[in-house]
Amino acid sequence: MDAGKRTINEIFNGSRILEIPFFQRAYVWGEPQWERLLEDVENVSRTQTPYFMGSIILKQKLTDTSSTIGDIRTVIDGQQRLTTLSIMLKVLCLKNDSLRKFDKRFRLDDDRTVLQHNHNDIEAYNAIMELENIQPTDRKDNISLAYQYFVDNINPSKVDFDAVCYHMLFVGIDLATEEDEQQIFDTINSLGVRLTTAELLKNYFFGRNDMTKYRTYWLDVFEKDDETKEYWDREVTTGRLKRTFIDLFFFSFLQIKIQDSELKVSADDKLTFSKVEKLFDSYKRFIKDYFGGDKQSILEEIRQYADYFKKAINANIIDDELPSVAGIERLNAIIFALDTATLIPYLLFVERNVRDISVRNDLYDYLESYIMRRIVTRATTKNYNQLFSDRLILNRVLSKDQFISYLDNQDDKINRMPTDRDVTTAFNDALLTNKQAIGVLYLIESKIRDRRRHSTQLLGISKYSLEHMMPKKWRNHWAFTGDEEAADFRDRKLLTLGNLTIITQALNASIRDADWKKKKTGSGDKGGLRKYAEGIETLSAYLDTEVWDETSIQDRAKNLSMHALETWGI
Repeated sequence: MDAGKRTINEIFNGSRILEIPFFQRAYVWGEPQWERLLEDVENVSRTQTPYFMGSIILKQKLTDTSSTIGDIRTVIDGQQRLTTLSIMLKVLCLKNDSLRKFDKRFRLDDDRTVLQHNHNDIEAYNAIMELENIQPTDRKDNISLAYQYFVDNINPSKVDFDAVCYHMLFVGIDLATEEDEQQIFDTINSLGVRLTTAELLKNYFFGRNDMTKYRTYWLDVFEKDDETKEYWDREVTTGRLKRTFIDLFFFSFLQIKIQDSELKVSADDKLTFSKVEKLFDSYKRFIKDYFGGDKQSILEEIRQYADYFKKAINANIIDDELPSVAGIERLNAIIFALDTATLIPYLLFVERNVRDISVRNDLYDYLESYIMRRIVTRATTKNYNQLFSDRLILNRVLSKDQFISYLDNQDDKINRMPTDRDVTTAFNDALLTNKQAIGVLYLIESKIRDRRRHSTQLLGISKYSLEHMMPKKWRNHWAFTGDEEAADFRDRKLLTLGNLTIITQALNASIRDADWKKKKTGSGDKGGLRKYAEGIETLSAYLDTEVWDETSIQDRAKNLSMHALETWGI
């Protein structure tokens, strides 16, 4: 890696090609960025002083012996700025009648443009580069809009071409062919826009001459229409990271493939390939070492698995009524409402390999019981990555009986299924996060509710808030005759599941902390529990009680635990 100060003259030197990866994201800058850049170049032209524009990362590309250009660099970071600068300077030279000056830097001797654009923008960009005079355009792509903006706004008397090329500076980073661009990009990225694994993989799998293959194995799979692109671009939180569905898919697919016994992936490589932050590099190494560099052989499997992923993994379920029957929908609610995306590699493996829907749903029913019992009992999740991305896939656990057998045969009981007694005790004692408590109560509610009898529809889990029936600030309005020890007991008990309920709208603060009678009925236009918990089976029977205290909380906890054991039976 070579890093240092770079002028536009040094970047565009007329003897090297700067190649934007052909399947890179489209040009996205708009008027705010164009306006700021124009102000900057006018200031540089006026003051003749250096101005830094951030970083630019170029990676050396291997060239074959037939190439007439020996120096070809891939633009890893800087696409937006280099594109905009070249369009702006082209317009300036058209207005100044100084195209020879522009061509000296931005065209090669064989008349090709120095900046070779991606498939989204190549037509619009090249059309501008070919202009010999100012012409209006009615195109609406961002490249053409940038051109029109500078036609309308650049004043040749305020912009000095030579000053811009000499004083506009970048922190230039030049990478050798073998260096990891993802790591460098993530480390020094000045724009704060992470280069996704999917973008890197797209340009790894397909070159400029692979349009047919690209359409078959990528465009039709991940970018076919707006709905498809929206699905794969959706971001979800996994641990401390936000990741797109497409990145989640490629991680899940790789975890499945490295457990294939026929490939004999080493233990060290499995560990390396399981690291999210090294996913792109892992794909390159995996294909090189275990597929002999044959990218084509894995593309067909990627297409098939992507289809299973898109049919099975649905984050929108948290906004919709959840079915009571076992299936992938209920697991999706657990994944996206309770932040358990670690399940996804295993679910994708099951979807791909279990054709019998009854076998699949029996397994999913048991898996729901496993996850929810462990949430209720506050069991550790630290081994979930290994369990759901490694062990269950490696051992081809594809049925409920196989899952039970796998857990029973483990010497280390860290991943054990909690017993009925564990669950019953936890409903009395466990302190869950608000998100976990909503999940537990909602999933029980969705199972026990008689939907034919109710006039109120069960909403999606995202539509519910958590409410403490006895408020945390009970001392203001709730009768109490006990001592300090009893008060401490109450403070703890009111945080447990027996005192928690889901409601459709958070209560007004004055109602939330009111006494039990007012909290149920509300006051004036401020609704209470009867209004916002209408139809909630896990609560409605308790709204007729005259007193709500520690004994009531324990009674409801016992009742909830009985429903939980029915819902998550083993």
